[in-house]
Amino acid sequence: MKVVTFGELMVRLQPFNYERFVQANSLEFSFGGGEANVAVSLANYGLDAAFVTKLPAHAIGQAAVNSLRRYGVDTSMITRGGDRVGIYYNEKGASQRGSVCIYDRANSAIQLAQPSDFDWDKIFEGVDWFHFTGITPALGENVVEICREACKAAKAHGVKISCDLNYRGKLWTREQARAAMTDLCQYVDVCISNEEDAKDVFGIEAEATDIYGGKLNAEGYKSVAKQLADKFHFEKVAITLRESHSAFDNGWSAMLYDVASGEYCFSKKYDLHIIDRVGGGDSFGGGLIYSLLTGKSTQEAVEFAVAASALKHSIEGDYNMMTVSEVEKLAGGDGSGRIQR
Repeated sequence: MKVVTFGELMVRLQPFNYERFVQANSLEFSFGGGEANVAVSLANYGLDAAFVTKLPAHAIGQAAVNSLRRYGVDTSMITRGGDRVGIYYNEKGASQRGSVCIYDRANSAIQLAQPSDFDWDKIFEGVDWFHFTGITPALGENVVEICREACKAAKAHGVKISCDLNYRGKLWTREQARAAMTDLCQYVDVCISNEEDAKDVFGIEAEATDIYGGKLNAEGYKSVAKQLADKFHFEKVAITLRESHSAFDNGWSAMLYDVASGEYCFSKKYDLHIIDRVGGGDSFGGGLIYSLLTGKSTQEAVEFAVAASALKHSIEGDYNMMTVSEVEKLAGGDGSGRIQR
């Protein structure tokens, strides 16, 4: 099975441990980005995973490429050119202090990329699945067009398409997101979202549910998933729920709606004590794609995806570094992480 993901790979700069930006004397250097994170998860699960982007040919661009190669991601279809690698500065939250993310992505190589930079017909030869997120088209109209061409080519090659809505208000407005994602979602087979993103991007929300209060009943999940599926004719819709008790302690669960069977499957809920939450949603996406490609049932797929994401929250950095057996051990247990004997 071969999967292609497309997006921006950024430099991640972060103060040591839980320092604030204003007190830090040095910053830790790593790489990450939504779709790249998914590719790393899938490569770790043993799938043939390729990441597509545009990166400069200089040493920082090469270091970004090498960060993916280290985990077995196919980087052969990355276009080289441009001058900048995008940057995001991450300040980890602690207790009641939330995390802080500051973007420095203007004029990055991928933001300035053009449709002619990518030969999608060649890229999709022998590919089974294509994944992107709503973060990528938010980079500009030119990148919306690149995503559109990618989706059209994927459809022409019989490739399944998944998209994580991932609304980022720091990159574009709700109106811009709605226009672009309404266009792109017509090509999508599997949608990944949460209630906040569904509301921000499409104005879809469940009645009598406080989406920002961290609590959601089962009917709220079902309502949002069905509205999304009805609007765009998705085959499946995954809705995740994060219950934020503090920066350290979250509840984490999800639901997967299979349109063909009308089945709504809910995962167990994990009580997380977080080491690093960045990439948590991406690890859910990676787990879901792996599950669907390998023939897991709807219930098994959502359990695997949520377990994979729960484990990612224990790992520093953007990338999830868990194996299939480690995820399955947690998914098949009671959710505590204790070894079942």
